[in-house]
Amino acid sequence: MGDTEVKNRKVNRNKAKNEKNKEIPNPAIDPRDEGDGESTPEALPEELAEETIAKKPASPSKSEKKKRSGGGSKAGAATAGTALSDLPTLAVTCHFNLLPMVLFGVALATRFYALDQPNSIVFDELHYGRYAGLYQKQTFFFDSHPPLGKQLLALAGYLGGFQGDFKFDKIGSSYNASVPVFAMRSVPALTGSLLIPLVYMIMLQLNYSQWTAALAGFLFLFDNALLTQSHYMLMEPILLFFAMSGVLCVLKFRALERSGNAQAHSYSLRWWGWLLSGAIFLTCALCVKYVGVYSYLLGLALVGHDFWEKVLGNLSLSKKQVFGHACARFFAFFMVPLMVYIGVFYIHLSTLVNAGPHDSAMSSAFQASLEGGLSSIVRGQPLEVVHGSQVTLRHAHGSPCWLHSHAANYPVKYADKRGSSHQQQVTCYVAKDINNWWIIKRPNRTDLAVAAPLDRISHGEEIQLVHGITGRNLNSHNVAAPASPTKQEVSCYVDHNVSMPAQDVWRVEITNREEIGDVWHALESMVRLIHVNTSVALAFSGRLLPEWGHNQHEIVGDVMVNQPNTIFNVEEHRYTRNEDEKDRQLELMTTDFIPLEPVVMGFWEKFFELQIRMLFISNENVQNHMYTSSPWEWLVLTRGIAYWVSPESNAQIHLLGNIFVWYSATIALGVYCSLLVFYLLRQRRQCYDIHEEAWNQFRTTGEVLLVGYVFHFLPYFFVDHTLFLHHYLPALAFKLLLNAALVEHLYYLTRLVFAKQFFNWMCILIVLTWMSGILMVFNKFLPLSYGLGPMNASQILDLKLRETWDFIVHKP
Repeated sequence: MGDTEVKNRKVNRNKAKNEKNKEIPNPAIDPRDEGDGESTPEALPEELAEETIAKKPASPSKSEKKKRSGGGSKAGAATAGTALSDLPTLAVTCHFNLLPMVLFGVALATRFYALDQPNSIVFDELHYGRYAGLYQKQTFFFDSHPPLGKQLLALAGYLGGFQGDFKFDKIGSSYNASVPVFAMRSVPALTGSLLIPLVYMIMLQLNYSQWTAALAGFLFLFDNALLTQSHYMLMEPILLFFAMSGVLCVLKFRALERSGNAQAHSYSLRWWGWLLSGAIFLTCALCVKYVGVYSYLLGLALVGHDFWEKVLGNLSLSKKQVFGHACARFFAFFMVPLMVYIGVFYIHLSTLVNAGPHDSAMSSAFQASLEGGLSSIVRGQPLEVVHGSQVTLRHAHGSPCWLHSHAANYPVKYADKRGSSHQQQVTCYVAKDINNWWIIKRPNRTDLAVAAPLDRISHGEEIQLVHGITGRNLNSHNVAAPASPTKQEVSCYVDHNVSMPAQDVWRVEITNREEIGDVWHALESMVRLIHVNTSVALAFSGRLLPEWGHNQHEIVGDVMVNQPNTIFNVEEHRYTRNEDEKDRQLELMTTDFIPLEPVVMGFWEKFFELQIRMLFISNENVQNHMYTSSPWEWLVLTRGIAYWVSPESNAQIHLLGNIFVWYSATIALGVYCSLLVFYLLRQRRQCYDIHEEAWNQFRTTGEVLLVGYVFHFLPYFFVDHTLFLHHYLPALAFKLLLNAALVEHLYYLTRLVFAKQFFNWMCILIVLTWMSGILMVFNKFLPLSYGLGPMNASQILDLKLRETWDFIVHKP
């Protein structure tokens, strides 16, 4: 019954529309000439034709021509005036859209207000400011995210006169005069301000009205979380700026592809401009933080979808034309991003040539290629490992640690009641230590001092490893490892006068001997040590030993020989000079090395190693942090993050969104999904409740904004590192756009369902009331964005609308 009514209503509307079109007169014909109104004359009536001829001006007579023309100089002046009037005029017409300009102006005012306050380190300025300083010093640092955002901060610091001398030691430390705080914070402030007109243009590109576009800008403008992130040296505003710029360019490109004259636009300057700009901006988002890959995938999905629908589905295009379009998109979204990504890292690695605090995260060869630091140590060490070499053996993959032993034995029994060999512990230690030194020796030799000719160690030869400080040999036997019972214990042999003989011979396998050669080299050779008696390989298990093992990493013998955890390389290296054990121990604590040429490492070697390290080593895992949150909590703003607190009062900076904005956006997300399902089910029954144009707009909104939200939100349910509220901001951006789009759609439904203007005005009044609430909450929580103060305890507690909001109150 309902379906029939909808169909009948649609038919009646079509009939009314046709009758209305019949009643519209032809504007080219005067209404007075339409006769009886039922037919239009093809020629003018005779009376009207005669009247028109009579009104036609007569040609001037000769005397009139003479009067008009005048004589002599007057005629020449008139001719010159006529000639000048025939010249083309120069005119420039400028159109200014007031709404985005006003929004942008307010954004600049809010983002740049008191930008250099507080004059202290705020939250992750501790890291990003330090990285900017290391750029000034050209000192290498390691971060698990690409460097573009940090490069922009460093550039702003350089232009502001920053020399990198300030030590970013802890949150809350005051900046001195050497730090251009305003200049460095202006980068996120400017990108955060530019975000407002960007979202305005995105909404216009999705065919929404300028008022809806302004509403989207309003939501971004008056959200406290976005304001807070834009006010300090943080990466999210830069990431969002590049992501939204890329989405806008992709939408501009889609508009050309979907236009009626798409073939004429193909391969034009505008076509290439929007396509390449979209790819470059989205790649820049990825180069700020790896989460920018979600924006890149969204752009790729939109371009790919249009290619599927508009190119592959267009049978008028030849195979050659289809192939050309495919190659153009492949070049734009694969080759160009690759060049941009490599270019960013080329600048990074070409600038940071000095050793720094983080080079221990890299391989020994990488460290040795840097000026200073480890390179000053290994520059003079011998290359070939020989009988009598003193070495430190570093685990070659994953987190850095060194083969280590100390004067402590395994417990007689473990917590699970298993017994051990009670021999000297062997571990993998994450810091450089005197107990990391080992001496390489032949099994059949007792002397250790190196003398000519050198007895070089080669692939396949058997050795013993003597611990440099305790003098005990590296050993393994058929006893279960302490933390990995399925693997074999590794120890330094202690003779307890029991029937457990030493098994301390190891065979050297050089895994990269095809490139390096058969002789064991420091730094360059990747070696695997195979236990001769049991055929297990010396391996890093990744497990931590309990307190009796000083919480160091476990070393085991593993029957799975061919794996990355069994590969080590020699890092520090020197030749033994003395036979006396005490002299050797003293020698191990010296830094007098034999000169050798420094290690040279090319860009591509550094680039690929850095990518692997960034993939497997994360510096985002902060264990037991009180402000961590889960993706579900982001939807309802369960917990914020304390960024800074004043030592004099309770004034503080706390990342917290505008509760009106966040809650309404979450509700809008649910309403949009419900409407989408409703429309799809109704259309399945051939019931079309809204006009085709409105449905196309609603569907496109889902393709861009809903999919964008899912791309940026869903992956966080599957990541294993610590999550904070600021991780949600890219997804929030798409949700706010969706919220603004839903408001216009609901207004459209109101006008469609209700004929009376009263309901339309009620809808507008509700939106204005909601916007007033947003402004009220924004103003109320403004002190938490700027760190305004002083504030007493009651003022802070007055802002605590939810019990889970952990504000800091340390003053009365």
